[in-house]
Amino acid sequence: MRRFEIVSPFKPAGDQGDAIAALAGGITKKNYRYQTLQGVTGSGKTFTMAKIIEAVQMPTLIVSHNKTLAAQLFREFKGFFPHNAVEYFVSYYDYYQPEAYVASRDLYIEKDASINDEIERLRLSATRSLMEREDVIIVATVSCIYGLATPEVYKKMTAAFSRGETVDVDALIRRFVELQYERNDAVLERGRFRRRGDTLEIFPAYLEEAYRVDLDWDRVERIRRFNPVSGEVLEELDRAMIYPAKQFVMPADMVHNALGAIKEELAERYEFLKNSGKTLEAERLKTRVEYDIEMLTEMGYCPGIENYSAPLAGRKPGEAPDTLIDYMPKASDGTPRHLTFIDESHVTLPQIGAMYAGDRSRKQSLVDYGFRLPCALDNRPLRYDEFEERLDKTIFVSATPGKAELDQSKQTVRQLIRPTGLLDPEIEVRPSEGQMEDIYGEVQKRIRSGERSLILTLTKKMAEDLTDYLSGLGLKVRYIHSEVETIERVEILTQLRQGEFDILVGINLLREGIDLPEVSFIAILDADKIGFLRSLTSLVQIIGRAARNAAGKVIMYADRKSDAMTAAITETERRRKAQMAYNKAHGITPATVTKAIADILTRHASEEKDAAAASIEVLKKSYNVLIPAQRKQLIAALNNEMLEHAKRLEFEQAAAIRDEIQRIKDKEDI
Repeated sequence: MRRFEIVSPFKPAGDQGDAIAALAGGITKKNYRYQTLQGVTGSGKTFTMAKIIEAVQMPTLIVSHNKTLAAQLFREFKGFFPHNAVEYFVSYYDYYQPEAYVASRDLYIEKDASINDEIERLRLSATRSLMEREDVIIVATVSCIYGLATPEVYKKMTAAFSRGETVDVDALIRRFVELQYERNDAVLERGRFRRRGDTLEIFPAYLEEAYRVDLDWDRVERIRRFNPVSGEVLEELDRAMIYPAKQFVMPADMVHNALGAIKEELAERYEFLKNSGKTLEAERLKTRVEYDIEMLTEMGYCPGIENYSAPLAGRKPGEAPDTLIDYMPKASDGTPRHLTFIDESHVTLPQIGAMYAGDRSRKQSLVDYGFRLPCALDNRPLRYDEFEERLDKTIFVSATPGKAELDQSKQTVRQLIRPTGLLDPEIEVRPSEGQMEDIYGEVQKRIRSGERSLILTLTKKMAEDLTDYLSGLGLKVRYIHSEVETIERVEILTQLRQGEFDILVGINLLREGIDLPEVSFIAILDADKIGFLRSLTSLVQIIGRAARNAAGKVIMYADRKSDAMTAAITETERRRKAQMAYNKAHGITPATVTKAIADILTRHASEEKDAAAASIEVLKKSYNVLIPAQRKQLIAALNNEMLEHAKRLEFEQAAAIRDEIQRIKDKEDI
């Protein structure tokens, strides 16, 4: 196995070194299965995780609770480990409406989905890397607990050819089709292949390059990897291995072998529904399943084939499906042998635990009313206990780990010291009476210092009303909540950092994963209210947003101290004392984090805008804006391009294209 090796100018600082040694030792020396890294905001938990991987040299799965944070982690680990396989595995649906039946309204909702091709490529790249190497780091969301083809079947479903080898070209082409590749002799796109005389070209679904195979009758003369856009040859190869174009694939013999089990289950279920007086449901089920069986017989595939995954894979009723975790490398005896980090574990673990019940409830209705066979219930995510069984060494990572993580962990390592020497912010509690006048005075101090402020409310309406009120006082203020579009949300945060306005009003979107070093003041309204938004975990996360500025201060406006407030204040003061003692002992003067404003985006703004400009120019050359029909087509094409960039988290490009669409529409109105 190629060694994991970090390429970075950074060295462990603060108490990172102690945390790395303790957690890595807990794996290599003490064989702990569960540990917790409790690191304050801004303490460099990601770098600590990377150093632990380098120390223990184990294939690693990193699970995050949403795509945005997963993308951020993917970019960071990709930078730390340029010589290793760092992969990204999240749900590939941009839009997903699952199949469902609402009995109370007799409403059947057909499955509808839009697949993001780039994310699908990254998912396929992840499974391919796990087939070929062990120096793999997978950054995933809870999508990793949903079913895939069994690793053994996936590994067999390949097509390989070598230079100098004699091949049956027709058999090789049939194999490509079996691997779910489409033949198109005109256009070579990802997931397709074509034949031109003695040349065979295939574009693997998991790569950004294609393969060109030159044949002399049935002998492979030459294999080249090339750029499918420019045609430039990138590499001469001795051998090529092609993996499936889809993650749920089955060889033809397994599909045909499963048909008997599906027919038998249909016969049993049909009789059951008939005997239960559900004649309509019985006939509906018979019609639907017989159609699927016919498709599987003739084509080897049918829409919704995943609902037959259990009989196709030979699983017993109730048996857990194979998931990405089953693809992770194993020891010689078949036991798990990998490291798992659960990032933001206080959010991610409850999310994993909730997946099974919701999926089961929806599918049970489909089974009860004759839309699906009972085997559809086994096309499901893992239960939490099944997820745990598949883990080897696990480290929970959070600034606010929950009781479940702490109780499970053999060792909890606290990372309190920031490399910058910054302290947790000061906290004050002030009465709610006169809070607006008090907030006005506090934000004016920050404006004079060139710093920014955040104000946390409990509802969207409060956020909007407070924004109007402060704006009426002559302050530059904006609000942000879940109804603000993703592109605009990122623009608002960028504008706050740039100083285009001074105050941002929000609800709970300002907790995990947002880095605003210019913010030195946070006001928390209704801090004493009971509920999720003012729980201990939420308050600690909110307080952490002011921990990247040396002048950081948090004021809680409340008429009493709730238990959550008391605990958050006590914990923050404990951390401050430890941080102050460390700074004094090492002669460190805290310094506000200096971070390029473009860092909040996927790429630097200049790169994003240049790429967007190039994309716009290419599209504009394809249409004549003076012809109304073509102008509408151009706007539609630009709109699709904008959505694609937004889905890939390239928000600057999306914003630039959105502005171009508006310019075209403005000209249309003149």
